[in-house]
Amino acid sequence: MEAMLALEDGRVFRGRAEGASVRGVGEVVFNTAMTGYQEILTDPSYRGQIVVMTCPEIGNYGTNSEDQESSRPHVSGFVTREMSVFASNWRATRSLNDYLRQHGIPCITDVDTRAITRHIRSAGCLRGVIAAGDVNTSDLVRMAQESPRLEDQDLVRQVTCAETHAWTLGRDARWAQGSVGGAAAGVRRPHCVAFDFGTKHNILRLLRESGFDVTVVPATLRAEEALALKPDVVFLSNGPGDPATCSYAVRTVSDLLGKVPIFGICLGHQIAGLALGAKTFKLKFGHHGANHPVQELATGQVQVTSQNHGYAVDGDGLPSGAHVTHVNLNDGTCEGFAYPEMGLVTVQYHPESSPGPHDSLKLFKEFRDMAFASAADERES
Repeated sequence: MEAMLALEDGRVFRGRAEGASVRGVGEVVFNTAMTGYQEILTDPSYRGQIVVMTCPEIGNYGTNSEDQESSRPHVSGFVTREMSVFASNWRATRSLNDYLRQHGIPCITDVDTRAITRHIRSAGCLRGVIAAGDVNTSDLVRMAQESPRLEDQDLVRQVTCAETHAWTLGRDARWAQGSVGGAAAGVRRPHCVAFDFGTKHNILRLLRESGFDVTVVPATLRAEEALALKPDVVFLSNGPGDPATCSYAVRTVSDLLGKVPIFGICLGHQIAGLALGAKTFKLKFGHHGANHPVQELATGQVQVTSQNHGYAVDGDGLPSGAHVTHVNLNDGTCEGFAYPEMGLVTVQYHPESSPGPHDSLKLFKEFRDMAFASAADERES
């Protein structure tokens, strides 16, 4: 069956329908990763978006129940140049096409993904619609134009956990790459309260593996409720959409500053920036992929990172005492900042890097060390 991807500016791309026979509406972004399509599909940060994969062939190793980063896919639609008919991997339990159908995700394949990517890089992120069958082009373009913008939706409320719960799983030793250094025998495990703005499972696994007892809490939890859990540290997770829509989370982080060490990733980094009074802005086409070079300013070291975000923090707006720690070498945007006096450290990229690369795993160990240093300071005082 034929399918169509229609963009709000009137550009239309035609291909073949796969996945579920439903329409998908969302902001169209492209991802440059060569592998990890199942992790991409199940990353809650993609809520409200249609993802275009720039790698020409997708689906050749199938899907399985172990590589999910949340309980279900969150993308609104999927776009590929070619979808593999066969799943050739001993871990595969079903094909990508069957997986998309099972979870109600529409897909268009046999489409010029290079042309789509070049168009988005030129025009910026655009809303779009995927539809199969005999459809009216003008109707689809109008549907895209009338669809809600990311900045008009509180997507975090759609993906956060319903209630507070403990996380007790680490990484599967068979697939673990790189050590994050667990807690030594007989040493108390610090308690980490992790705010779930749309967290990936591998972040929670690495927090646990790093030596933390992890309690996951909803995004709407107030600061006094979080402090009542007696955390040694607080973690702010990744998540979807515009950070400015999460005013409740910004207030919470503002109320937590200086009371407990905080580590933020991706959306958590942006929310922390807003809590400090800095501004965020929308990137033209975002950072989505597993090959983004980031430089750590203190050491000059360059790390290849996994990223998935459409907004960035304006580092020039950080208050006195806070400073940018990492920059993106493609466009110079802020990729991390620290506020030592407040015990706050953040990065814009995804150091858990599931499925890779693993250059930034050391940040989890540094977070654990920060927790122990804070505990030692409390004992001395």
